[in-house]
Amino acid sequence: MNKGIILDELDRKILQALQLDGRMTYDQLAEKVQLSPSSALRRVRKLEESGVIGAYVALIEQDHVGLGLTAYVHVRIQRPGIAPGPDPMERFRVDVQNWPEVTQCASLTGEMDYLLRVVVGDMGDYSRFMLQKLLKHPSAQDCATSFVMDWVKDTTALPL
Repeated sequence: MNKGIILDELDRKILQALQLDGRMTYDQLAEKVQLSPSSALRRVRKLEESGVIGAYVALIEQDHVGLGLTAYVHVRIQRPGIAPGPDPMERFRVDVQNWPEVTQCASLTGEMDYLLRVVVGDMGDYSRFMLQKLLKHPSAQDCATSFVMDWVKDTTALPL
């Protein structure tokens, strides 16, 4: 999936620093990676324009906003031709975009087709999501859920 962007050691240091603190000033960043502020700014802009840096966000502690339950749901989709209408895989891909409870959706190899990360307040919210959205979806054939009991490691930082 390399899009032809070659990162040198300074680019990697910049990315590592910004992953830990995306709000640092260019002066702070420049000091961390031993560049001038103008050079740091130029490099960051290049990383932004090339798509290496996709966005700056605030990471919210889900427990602090009443979202205490995380579930990982494996979903098997009906095969094309079984359900009438549009392709079931494509229909699911489109519809999952509108479910705010799903914070991640990955297409998988193996027995199941998708893995959803579902974040909700409690078991009642999870039950409503499953019964009113996922299990009612015409493409969903089978689901299996695992609940997060404890976070052992939770990071957004990539291993650069």
